[in-house]
Amino acid sequence: MHSHGEDDRPYEDDPPVADELREALRQIGLTGRASLSAAGDTAKALRALVAADVSLARSALGRTLAMSGVAIICGATAWLFLMGALVVFLNGATVLTWTAALLIPAGISLLAAAIATWAAVHYFGHTRLDATRRQLARLGIGELSELMPSPDSAETARDAEQGKPPREPAAAQTRRPPTEQAGT
Repeated sequence: MHSHGEDDRPYEDDPPVADELREALRQIGLTGRASLSAAGDTAKALRALVAADVSLARSALGRTLAMSGVAIICGATAWLFLMGALVVFLNGATVLTWTAALLIPAGISLLAAAIATWAAVHYFGHTRLDATRRQLARLGIGELSELMPSPDSAETARDAEQGKPPREPAAAQTRRPPTEQAGT
């Protein structure tokens, strides 16, 4: 058995330290609850902002479609009048027959339609949300996630998508001797 000497007696400072520890834990708990409450309030405010923004966008979309329709109708009628005037000019001011005078504006219209179709297909490619899909894939979400580097990798998502080797960080490039940089 162990004898109690002067050094083995219970600490007299134990109760205040335990009280301080309890108070610190209580303060940490209160701070955690306050942080959680603030995060919840922030989420609610963000949800309200997104809902209001979507509502505004929906209203603007309807008006945009209506005004686009008016613009298309006015543009189409103006185009028809210009082509009609061109046909009359070509037939009256030149020696072209009515058939030839009608075919020239038709060819111009077909060329304009082909250019507009090419542009529409080109711009439609931007609707795929490629940058967002790359970032989601980098986080492991989506159909491209198996093809993307891990979030802590130095490789960019675009390089991984194109099969390029990872890039060196900018700090590593500046530390290279000048002879190596000149060759790259």
